[in-house]
Amino acid sequence: MRYGGAELRIKETKDKTGRAGMDISFFVLVMVLLTIGVTMVLSASFARAYFDPGGITGGDPVYYFVRQFIFAVLGVAAMIICSRLPIGFYKRFSIPVLIAAIVLLMLVPLIGVDANGAKRWIGFGAFTIQPSEIAKIGVILSFSVLICRNRGRMKSFRYGILPFAAILMLIVALLVLEPHFSASIIIVAIGGVMLFLGGAKLVWFIAAAVAAGGGIAVLLTLFPYASTRITTWRDPFASTSDEGYQIVQSLYSIGSGGLTGLGLGQSRQKYLYLPEEHNDFIFSVVCEELGFIGALLILTLFALLIIRGYWIALQAADRYSFLVSAGITTLLAIQVILNVAVVTNLVPCTGISLPFFSYGGTALLMQMAEMGIVLSVSRGIPCRGG
Repeated sequence: MRYGGAELRIKETKDKTGRAGMDISFFVLVMVLLTIGVTMVLSASFARAYFDPGGITGGDPVYYFVRQFIFAVLGVAAMIICSRLPIGFYKRFSIPVLIAAIVLLMLVPLIGVDANGAKRWIGFGAFTIQPSEIAKIGVILSFSVLICRNRGRMKSFRYGILPFAAILMLIVALLVLEPHFSASIIIVAIGGVMLFLGGAKLVWFIAAAVAAGGGIAVLLTLFPYASTRITTWRDPFASTSDEGYQIVQSLYSIGSGGLTGLGLGQSRQKYLYLPEEHNDFIFSVVCEELGFIGALLILTLFALLIIRGYWIALQAADRYSFLVSAGITTLLAIQVILNVAVVTNLVPCTGISLPFFSYGGTALLMQMAEMGIVLSVSRGIPCRGG
């Protein structure tokens, strides 16, 4: 009887709220990918950490893993907290998040931390934050609010293009100063997707494509290293000891894995041959250790998560919730596709992290918080049936 009573109370709660609970399928997929990702950081990073006794790791082989594990735990907490906040909370603070991201981006050239010839981080004691990660969610949240406000006027240039283009141009200009071209590409792409979902005219996308082509031409002219990357992409084996070294080592790593892989922890390329093996190129180590089958399984999990994210967006209770969840899911999809394309040399080499896998505290925290926002949207889905 007590079981039956509990079941009745649960049903009554659903009927009163008219809302479904948190989407368990989405939550489980995130946790599985996070667990695999943190495990792969341990496997991919311990060699570089061990052979760096005079560097930041002090020769501690689990240095990167411990930090990533801490951020993973904090990320899970952030996801749960964000999932409990009502979607109205995000709507209220959408513009302030964007403003905060722009202010932080302005501070990067002034007080930013240098790493590998670029200033992309702001240091706070032992930790750093990457403002570009905050800018990504800032664009999604603010564009969702502006699209809802301008509903019915999105086909006009004044309301449907001008404010959004101004925001994107400002953010991209600040990112170019770092320089951080991969983040610029992602933010422009997600901005375009948001405008498409918002109902902007197709002609504006054609014009944007033409402008992007011109921008790329200018980029290749003003920044010689960008042109070098295109040349290296076309034939990386022409300079295996110079510009093409990283992608060649990545291809060696992927090819060494074969069908079933060398086994977890058995990668050879991670022994200081493959640069960024625990960061942007961690998927190469995944392929080497887990093989084609393991890599395909992980990509399948990503695909299921993305599909589920879009399902949640389509079931959302209101337009803002739809735009936010669709935007976050698209951001996830873009980063996964581009990261895999880079490490397999399908596109020119650029720094794009693999969500839940690549080492980086700010990125992981933001990704988990974003998953929490999607779960918040899932809580608001109208409950159907009994």
